[in-house]
Amino acid sequence: MLNSDVISGILGRVDGKTIANAGCVSSEFWSVVKEERIWEEACCSMWPSVEDTNVKDLISASLGGFRKFYASCFPFVAYETIPTESKCNDLKNPCDGTAVPSDFISVVDVQYKDKVIVSKVVWGIPSAGDFEGWFCNCPFRIDILNFDEHHTITDGLPKIVSVDKQRKDGEFWGQFMENIRLSWIVINRRTGKAANLSSWNPLNGMRDWPSDKDFVITFGSILPAQKILPYKAVQCKLVMKFRLSDGDNTSLKMTEVSMQLEDMMGGRVNGRQSLAILERALDCTRTNNQNQILESYQKYLREQRKLREAKMRNEGRLNSLFILCGIVAFASFWSYTL
Repeated sequence: MLNSDVISGILGRVDGKTIANAGCVSSEFWSVVKEERIWEEACCSMWPSVEDTNVKDLISASLGGFRKFYASCFPFVAYETIPTESKCNDLKNPCDGTAVPSDFISVVDVQYKDKVIVSKVVWGIPSAGDFEGWFCNCPFRIDILNFDEHHTITDGLPKIVSVDKQRKDGEFWGQFMENIRLSWIVINRRTGKAANLSSWNPLNGMRDWPSDKDFVITFGSILPAQKILPYKAVQCKLVMKFRLSDGDNTSLKMTEVSMQLEDMMGGRVNGRQSLAILERALDCTRTNNQNQILESYQKYLREQRKLREAKMRNEGRLNSLFILCGIVAFASFWSYTL
């Protein structure tokens, strides 16, 4: 029979999922698994930014402890109802809640091959200013990095002799996309709820302006937006931008880590609506199945494509109608004149 100290030592070296499973082994294991200290270590190992003293105090005092925090933030946010047009008539004042920018906290970690690249906590929403001012009606955005702040990845990157050659074989980016990780936990300290809005693995990546050496990688999730926007869902886009340096010392300079919300037609969601969506997202169901998240994202893209094509067809019909009306009016004018 193992004593509690030995069990604690074992569980302190494994992840949260293993700890949870260990609680089913015996009553002795269960008594240790219930200890907050075990879950605090698991949270700090999973998300290094949680080691911030203020975050620890918040989790203990307002979020129900580290065990509940892990259970809320380890799974992915799952939203399956993708989208048809909402029938809600009241979209002028969509925020029925009382969420304000200062309610939200972003706990962000970027890792490459299990090495921490960025670990940061953002309290509130930077540059939100007066909630009833420009923030409500301007596109919502949270930037984790300051304007002059950059982080460079060098360890573990394969050597690149030529960017043009790499663009053909894709070996470098295949390896990079497989090993880069982003966690973006959003906490509402007023309601005591939290959720991880990242997909953990990238959803897509592409070359970015202004040069061949700039790349953007997107993480994120699909969030519900009923009675807030004309469509039932939005995409929470978590964007990471890099600039590649090739040659003998290959490196990637991280220039941006940001969050923005995008509606079904590709438009940016404003501040007031975004706060309402984020507040609702913390109540979404969770899943440990990453394939379900990828399927949901692909389904969202298909529906988004259908809506855009339908909009283009409608605009084409209207253009044809206007041209026809113009021709009829022109012909009527000259027939009356002559």
